[in-house]
Amino acid sequence: MTSPLKITKNGAVLEVVLDRPKANAIDLATSREMGEVFTDFRDDDSLRVAIITGAGEKFFCPGWDLKAAADGDAVDGDYGKGGFGGLQELRGLNKPVIAAVNGIACGGGLELALSADIILAADHASFALPEIRSGTVADAASIKLPKRIPYHIAMEMLLTGRWIDADEAARWGLVNRIVPAEDLMAESRALAQQLADGPPLVFAAIKEIVREAEDMKFQDAMNKITKSQFETVERLYRSEDQLEGARAFADKRDPVWKGR
Repeated sequence: MTSPLKITKNGAVLEVVLDRPKANAIDLATSREMGEVFTDFRDDDSLRVAIITGAGEKFFCPGWDLKAAADGDAVDGDYGKGGFGGLQELRGLNKPVIAAVNGIACGGGLELALSADIILAADHASFALPEIRSGTVADAASIKLPKRIPYHIAMEMLLTGRWIDADEAARWGLVNRIVPAEDLMAESRALAQQLADGPPLVFAAIKEIVREAEDMKFQDAMNKITKSQFETVERLYRSEDQLEGARAFADKRDPVWKGR
């Protein structure tokens, strides 16, 4: 059986292409496979950055496969490791993930993009949460979106299912920037390589702090850092890489990061 995922490893960069005609919708089996891929990415020290995108030029991902649901896939079924799409609830993912949104990102597809750290959008991309029209709730988006963009805009999208284009998405800060469609993957790969050349232990510490501190008071989060309660921060402070950073600065050269 042909896999719905096209996986490429370019050095330390993992590229995952969701290729499930006609629209790159995700059923339970695809979600479980994505969970395995992103779990392996998390645990593979040779990989430092991931890109998630969709095949073709029309769809990034429309989310849940309603046709599969009509054939018996339960909406509350086993999505596999990391929850829907393998990223949404994946614990301990301390590596950067880039979403290259190449077209329509709606419903769970928008939630998948929101699970990334950086979102680049093709100039023809569009976004929506149309679950309201099918009598379901965009659960992850209901949690995440009001924290990412202005509350009233997020609520309008959730309550009405209104579509927004790439320009509006950028205006509200939903995406980092808009890229001509023909340049989307080249720019995503260039950014991924820039990150792959960076300090992986620092990135891991940043991701853990941001994730854990989201619902903490500032001073509580700072106290957790100073009391050595963030594993990634402690690993960084005791690492060869931290010494390498200081030495490279003193020697006026580029550091060589080893991730240890």
